[in-house]
Amino acid sequence: MKVRELYCELEKRIPASLSCEWDNDGLMCCPDGNKIVKKVLIALDVTGKTVDYAIENKYDLIISHHPLIYRGIKALDGEGYVSAKLLKLVSAGVSVMSFHTRLDAVEGGVNDKLAAILSLKNTEALFEDGIPLGRVGDLDEKMSVEDFAKKVKEILGAPFVLLSDANREVQRVAVVGGNGGDLIGTAKKAGADTFVSGRLDYHSMTDAPDYNSSAINLIEAGHFYTEDPVCEVLKNFVAEIDPDIECDLYYSNIIKAI
Repeated sequence: MKVRELYCELEKRIPASLSCEWDNDGLMCCPDGNKIVKKVLIALDVTGKTVDYAIENKYDLIISHHPLIYRGIKALDGEGYVSAKLLKLVSAGVSVMSFHTRLDAVEGGVNDKLAAILSLKNTEALFEDGIPLGRVGDLDEKMSVEDFAKKVKEILGAPFVLLSDANREVQRVAVVGGNGGDLIGTAKKAGADTFVSGRLDYHSMTDAPDYNSSAINLIEAGHFYTEDPVCEVLKNFVAEIDPDIECDLYYSNIIKAI
């Protein structure tokens, strides 16, 4: 299968109509759209190390969640870090396609995967500006918020999580992978007693226990850790489209907890 053919097939599964207006993703780097794809590397981020690994190991394509080009670049001169990565990729003939907020929103994407691995049942969408960017669901049994926070940490493989304890038992949980602070109010309206996201605003966390009847537990579990499970979803999509393509996962996290 050719690069552009694979992108078209993935776009059927992850439609651009689900993207936020401010987003930028898609076929981000394409030296040759007619190149046959034999090896694909899937990573959350197209870091410099991701690029080097793909080139050294002769991958034809990188598929990522976070966009390679998020803000516009003014020159392809190798001076900026995005420009430098693009020049490397083009020289090596490696394409990149990214699926960002549409992968958050799509059925089976970032937030459905996060809800599933946290064992949430009866999940429903949480909407922001008409786009289903989060999910809310129920645990089989109530548990203390500290025990649940420890479970989140263990399941996601995070070095730590931050907990703002509103003194509520956990049963109805809202999740948003990555930066989810804008959906706290939406989670409350959906009846969630607990909200799990990758990154939350400091003041939201300090205020969370003080909302009286609408107090909500907040758990910040790390941007990378709440979204990286979706790489397995992308791998499965590629396997469904063309099982002959060799497809590998790359752990792109370079941020250390000291």
